[in-house]
Amino acid sequence: MGGTQFRRGEYIKGALFLAVQVLFLLNAMDLLSALKGLITLGEVAQQRRGFDIIQGDNSVFMLVEGVIAAILVMVFALFYWINLNDAKYPTVAEGTLGVQLKKFYEKHFHFIALTPAAFAAIFFVFLPIIITVLVAMTNYSAPNHIPPRNLVDWVGFGNFIALFKMNIWSGTFFGVAVWTVTWAILVTIATFSFGFLLALAVENKEIKFKKFWRVTFILPYAIPAFVSLLVFRLLLNGVGPVNTLLGNIGIDSIPFLTDPTLAKITVILVSVWVSAPYFMLLISGALTNIPEDLYEASEVDGASKFQQFFEITLPMVLHQVAPSLVMTFAHNFNNFGAIFLLTEGGPINADYRYAGHTDILITWIYKLTLDFQQYHIASVVSILIFMFLSVIAVWQFRRMKSFKDDVGM
Repeated sequence: MGGTQFRRGEYIKGALFLAVQVLFLLNAMDLLSALKGLITLGEVAQQRRGFDIIQGDNSVFMLVEGVIAAILVMVFALFYWINLNDAKYPTVAEGTLGVQLKKFYEKHFHFIALTPAAFAAIFFVFLPIIITVLVAMTNYSAPNHIPPRNLVDWVGFGNFIALFKMNIWSGTFFGVAVWTVTWAILVTIATFSFGFLLALAVENKEIKFKKFWRVTFILPYAIPAFVSLLVFRLLLNGVGPVNTLLGNIGIDSIPFLTDPTLAKITVILVSVWVSAPYFMLLISGALTNIPEDLYEASEVDGASKFQQFFEITLPMVLHQVAPSLVMTFAHNFNNFGAIFLLTEGGPINADYRYAGHTDILITWIYKLTLDFQQYHIASVVSILIFMFLSVIAVWQFRRMKSFKDDVGM
């Protein structure tokens, strides 16, 4: 690689291609070994002889190293293809080495600037996704397939089939998935509606001390959400201040966080309280962009306040904030903190496996991985969440005029 470029006097290109090839050849055997490990996932498990532990193959390390090796091989193949294409077109280098370096920098500046970000995206975005997909096709789980004591094996799509066909998993998955979708829709609609109500109230011409009301309503959003959630958890637990106060006035304590139905209502209301100020600010900005002429013209035509709201205010606000609604739905779908910090997924549901009544898919994944080491099923659920949210987001965005007009993004 780079030989043709050197003959043409293009020393910068030639040195770059040659360096890539030399680096690849120096590490070729390690890359080949890593690719072999990706296929086998190890052949020798850890053993114990008396008090001595003989280390074996770590299947998970081999999987990760194999994926990295495969990416590096594809990067080298890309450079090789670029080298061949460049060698097809005869050009003559002009100027000294310094001049060539300057021209190369100016011509390929966009590639030079984007390359670090591209590699960062590959190794911090695409690499975890690829590894998650591959783990979903293994039996990586406790108690019999946790490295380094045990090896991990490929099982193909067996985990996907098990999630939908085995009652031990399917009942939990569908139950948690239905609640997750219900939770995300209700919280998104309630947050938007309450934020809309606050914005209309604050922007009303007859309201005095508007700055005071804005500051007051924005405080729940200004305070870190995890602090607010932990405070509510303290207030609403069985022996918390709220139930203590109710007991002092002769009212039985209310199981805000321990009754299945009340716990779900509680997490929805608390989430709305924490997030509504965001929509209040967003909608307040959108309201200021609606021309007053439209309201004046509608009044001349005899439109009532309700007609003005549904025919002018609501459509124009939705046009601007609709993309934010989609993003809010995706956020609520994976709102780990709102559930885990309030109820930790409880109360316990005897019909579910490793999940409680208020668990959503993301908190169930957390329990599957951190608490019970069921990495294979957790990876399958993660993939399904990704596919569902991607389809919903793309479908919604393609239908939105605001997305097509680049408005509200």
